[in-house]
Amino acid sequence: MAINFKKTYKFAVKSALYISLFSAALMAVMKFFYTEISWAFISALSSAILIFSFFVLQYRVERFIYRRVKKIYDDVSLLESSSLRNKSITTDMATLTREVEKFARDKKIEIETLKVREEYRREFIGNVSHELKTPLFTVQGYLLTLLDGAMSDKTLRKKYLQRAEKGVERLIYIVQDLDMITKLEVGDLNLNYTKFNIVEVIQNVFDLLEMKADKKGIILMFDMKYFKPIMVYADREKIQQVVTNLVVNSIKYGRENGTTEVSIEDLVNNKIIVRIKDNGEGIEKKNVPRLFERFYRVDKSGARTEGGSGLGLSIVKHIIEGHDEKIYVESKYGEGSEFSFTLEKTK
Repeated sequence: MAINFKKTYKFAVKSALYISLFSAALMAVMKFFYTEISWAFISALSSAILIFSFFVLQYRVERFIYRRVKKIYDDVSLLESSSLRNKSITTDMATLTREVEKFARDKKIEIETLKVREEYRREFIGNVSHELKTPLFTVQGYLLTLLDGAMSDKTLRKKYLQRAEKGVERLIYIVQDLDMITKLEVGDLNLNYTKFNIVEVIQNVFDLLEMKADKKGIILMFDMKYFKPIMVYADREKIQQVVTNLVVNSIKYGRENGTTEVSIEDLVNNKIIVRIKDNGEGIEKKNVPRLFERFYRVDKSGARTEGGSGLGLSIVKHIIEGHDEKIYVESKYGEGSEFSFTLEKTK
């Protein structure tokens, strides 16, 4: 039966054999020239063996390590985006260790990121299907009822068709928001910067949402009278959408017969901050970090009864960040919430 030696043993045996053969040959040559062994002979022999051993071991060790390191590099090159493979092959152990450790850390982070994204994808698909399923089943239910005989009753027919239409409108609203959030996330924002009066924009939003607020007895108000225009430089339509979404949220989660108050403050010479504050139910601290995620709802049941796509705050965040501005949220559970964002001020 054949005996298998470790590669390191084979390497050591071959290296020792080379040195032994060289030593024997050198001894033969020395014996030919020197009949008696002297200190000069010993010194010359030792020096020759030392020099030869150094070069043999250096060359063989480098070749031995190089071949195995190259195999590691080649194996790593199977990963298409490998940053390690793009570097020159080194046989220095310290350098190689640093590179391999860095490569391992990067891959670990990459794998963890992919896991998070996969979990996020599953959650996103589940949320989308849930959001679409409710209005779809609603529309289907009313249409099936009509087909089963209710169509002959004019009163029921009109009533069910109107309800089916509301379901379709909700579907369209969700799809439009999905389309917008997709464009925002890929950077297709197409901002149209203009100078406009932010006070006027907020007042327009108040006028549009006045009836919605009245249903809950909520008063939409400024913290003070702004007699002079406050001019900002941004995309007017997008900023109006931001204010609309935030005010709608304050109405949705606000306390009945409560208030939604908007204030505008100077931060620095060229910045203002717009604050939208309500005295509603507030948000628990554990939910605050996830508020701007797509479809994330603090109140899973109550929020759905109020309608909406679940994408409002996510859209707000993308629009504000698309302007290179900041958005903030402060909330105390049971007392209310305040959302605020910055804008560039202009004259």
